[in-house]
Parts: sequence; structure tokens; C-alpha cells
Amino acid sequence: MLLAYVCFMNLPRLHFFNKPVPVLPLTPNLYPKPWLVRPALNRRLMSLSSSKKLIFSFLFSLLFTSGFAQPILRIGVIADIQYGDIETAGTRHYQQSLPKLEACVADLNAEKVDFSVNLGDLVDRNPADLEAILSRLQKLDKPVYNTTGNHDYVGITDNNALYKRFGMPSAYYAFTKGKWMFVMLNTNEVAAYSNIGGTELEKEYEEIKQRIKDRGRDNDKPWNGAISQKQMEWLKANLKKATRKKLNVIVCTHHPVYPFTGSSALNDKEIVETLASYKCVKAVLSGHHHSGYFDVYEGLPCITTQGMIETADQNAYGVLEIYKDKLVLKGRGRTKSYELELR
Repeated sequence: MLLAYVCFMNLPRLHFFNKPVPVLPLTPNLYPKPWLVRPALNRRLMSLSSSKKLIFSFLFSLLFTSGFAQPILRIGVIADIQYGDIETAGTRHYQQSLPKLEACVADLNAEKVDFSVNLGDLVDRNPADLEAILSRLQKLDKPVYNTTGNHDYVGITDNNALYKRFGMPSAYYAFTKGKWMFVMLNTNEVAAYSNIGGTELEKEYEEIKQRIKDRGRDNDKPWNGAISQKQMEWLKANLKKATRKKLNVIVCTHHPVYPFTGSSALNDKEIVETLASYKCVKAVLSGHHHSGYFDVYEGLPCITTQGMIETADQNAYGVLEIYKDKLVLKGRGRTKSYELELR
């Protein structure tokens, strides 16, 4: 950049409407027309060798474009580590999640991400395995924001204690970075496994399952969950706040909300319809379905990222880059990459 600046200061100048502008020999379309050029300076420019013109053009392009290509935020994206001190079962290599996570943390630190989001299922079936994961996540140079997955509730009787251990301020929450709001929904709030017996949430659970049956859907699996009506109202309030403050929003969930499949949230339709109705929402990031999904609902891209737990030696995580006009997910290992224009 210093070399480009020196060349910039020593290049001949053109005059446009009596104001000097720098000459960019090989890319004139960067400037408006017609040009009013001082003949002497134009002759000086034209007398340069082709090689010098090419060098100057490259340096000017570097000078004028380098500042526009930098992302606003860079975010680590992790899903379904699902570690367990148990033997491999099928494609799930539980013990291999530890070295995979270590490699992931080292890479995210090297990439100097601003923070990371973890989309749930840190462990597979034993709360005693959680310390091995949390201690490795603590080696991230920047904060990690967690949400829970269905496997994280196995052996848990106190949900609030689980959230505290995950570093979550509550069952669901939101935070803001500059002009971007990140909403961490909890799609496990209303579920058969999340300690709702004898509460109002149990009644909601039965009502949601009946709606699924009435619609002829097949996502009423015991490992799927939903958000409560109270959480839905909280979500709408935050989206209205974001709209009012002109913030862009990315929503993170464990269970996918679209496409509508057997592994998506129990009230996926209500969630995605709500999200799509607010133009401030730019994307949804989810986990749970280890092979991943991608689809767009009424202009809203919904990414289900691949799970780290799968395969013996292939990792799965990514770096999400936010630009002024687009989102770029750069996948590592099995995680797919996407470049999406902001709606």
C-alpha cells in the first residue's frame, strides 16, 4: 500500500471539470466521462512504456479497491461437535471430535475471527464429557456464543445450570456487534427431552405435536424441539427493535427451520415465516442435521452447516464473513461454502 501511495503521489494528473483526478491508464471506466485533459499531461502519460502503464494501473487498482474488500465481521461457525468418550458408532466418531475441535480452535485463532457461534450438541450423551469441550473452546482468543442442542440435555435435570455452564445468559438471547444483531434461539425449549413435565410448556408441546399431525408432517421426532410462544414474542420484539434501529440480523438455531424435513424444528413453519417477514433478517444458521442443508424461504437463506462429529478424519466448521452487501461462508473440511447477496 505504501508503494501504491508513493506512485499515486508521483503520477501525472488529469483535470476533470477543472479539478485534478489521478490517472488510471488501463481502467478509465472508473471515472466519469467526458474527460477534460490537459494536452501536455496526456502526452506525458502516453509516452510511458506499456510496462509502466501496467504497473501503474495495477497499483492504482490496489489502492482504490483494497479498502472496499474488507469484511465488517469474521465469525467462526461450529456445529455438532457431539464429543463422547465412547466407541465409534457408524459414521459418528465421537472421540475424534477432540482433535478436530483443537484444529478448529487453532485455525479460528489464526484467522483472527471476531467471535464464534456454536450451534449446539457439544456432547453426545454424558454431561461429564462437557469439560473436555469447554476447556478447548476456552482457548479461542475471542468469545464464543453457545446455544444448546438436543444431546446436551441428556442426563440434565436443571436447565438453568446447563445454560450457565454453557456461558449463556439465559435459555435464548441476543447480542449486537456494530450494525449487526445475532439472535440465539433455543429450539430445545419445548421438547420431550428438555425437562418440561408438569409445566405449561408440556401443554404447548402437545399442541404443537397435534398441529404436526394435522399437517401430515413427519418431524415430530423425540429428538426435535420447538420454541415457546413466549420465545416467539421475544423474537418478534427483537426483530422490531432491529428494524427500528436499522440493524441487520443473523439468527442462530440448533434445529433447522427450513427446508421442512424430518429433522427440522417442531414449529419450523411458524419460525421461518416470522423471520422471513422481517427484512432485517439476512440469514439463518443451524446445525442438528449433520449432512447439512441449504434452501431459501421467500428470499431468506437458511444454512444448515455440517456436523463435526461425522467421519474419522474430515473436520467440519467454517468462517462466516459479513460484507456490506453479502455474506460469505468459507467452509473447512466437509462444511460447504456459500456466497449470498444480502436481501
